[in-house]
Amino acid sequence: MTTTTDPRAVVIRYVEAVRDGDASVIHDSFTEDATWHYPGDLPLSKVWQGRDAIINDFLGSMGPILVPGSLDVELVSTIAEGDRVVAEWTSRAKTVHGGAYDNRCIGIYTVRDGKIASVVEYADTRHVAAVLFPEYATGRSAGTE
Repeated sequence: MTTTTDPRAVVIRYVEAVRDGDASVIHDSFTEDATWHYPGDLPLSKVWQGRDAIINDFLGSMGPILVPGSLDVELVSTIAEGDRVVAEWTSRAKTVHGGAYDNRCIGIYTVRDGKIASVVEYADTRHVAAVLFPEYATGRSAGTE
């Protein structure tokens, strides 16, 4: 395995590992103290602290919701400046609720010593709620969004 410290290459390698389901590369992509901020008011919205929490609890929380083998991730573009990389990708999958997840996302990654140290992700959270957490979306009263 080739190791790179180029921030853009680190992020591209990570997104490709998610696409390919390569758990060891996903794990090795993050610093031990990494953070992932997923804004909003969804069940998964918060700042996730530490590589294990990001991988097991945040990213891992999608496993029971998505139909196995249905996830398709496509990197659309990247822009890099110094240690920061903005990546745009699409995520598509079938859900166990019978829905079709199709979202375009942006992440602002900070890379330190060849590993991802922080991410702030932006996505269509209304779509996330409706498709991935339908029981949550229907339980919210009008005017709370």
